[in-house]
Amino acid sequence: MLEDERLKLILDAAYQCFTRHGVKRTTMDDIARAAGMSRPAVYQYVRNKEDAFRRLAARLLGDALAEARRAVDAQGDLRTRLTAVLEVKLGLALRLWRDSPAHAAELLGVDTRISAEQVETYNSAMRDLIATAVTADRPDADAVEVAELLLAFTRGLEADLSDADAPARRLRHGVALLVAGLDHAETHPPTPLKEQS
Repeated sequence: MLEDERLKLILDAAYQCFTRHGVKRTTMDDIARAAGMSRPAVYQYVRNKEDAFRRLAARLLGDALAEARRAVDAQGDLRTRLTAVLEVKLGLALRLWRDSPAHAAELLGVDTRISAEQVETYNSAMRDLIATAVTADRPDADAVEVAELLLAFTRGLEADLSDADAPARRLRHGVALLVAGLDHAETHPPTPLKEQS
């Protein structure tokens, strides 16, 4: 078995254990057993369960970012492409919630503590991806501000995933409203404050 395949096997096992038991209760023995490997063999690929979590987070975030890049490059208007990109981000949180309702909050919380660097890199890349899409379609818009607003909105939706359909529906509605606001601003620029008084 190639080294990459062994690491993938270990990270798949770690995901299974983390979603079943939570990060705090998972042991390296659990991961080794789920991977069908000895504990010393697992230690050749990951230092400890926190390292396994960091590597797993990097893989999940990397896969989500690749999917988001495909979504932004797809055919469709700005609203459609932005919705698709943000559905990828929301989908990652929904997947954790679906796979581990009992431990999703812990996994999402641990994600920021253990994997802060990976999460920051992912968030920055998502912001840049969204801002680039907005700039290409609406060159006069403050693309970075729009991207930050959309990401903050999506993070807010991730706070309550108990009804799996509601966040996705609200996401589509929110993106539609924001893009409509951009369209309105292009045809009706705001009046400067001095002229309003």
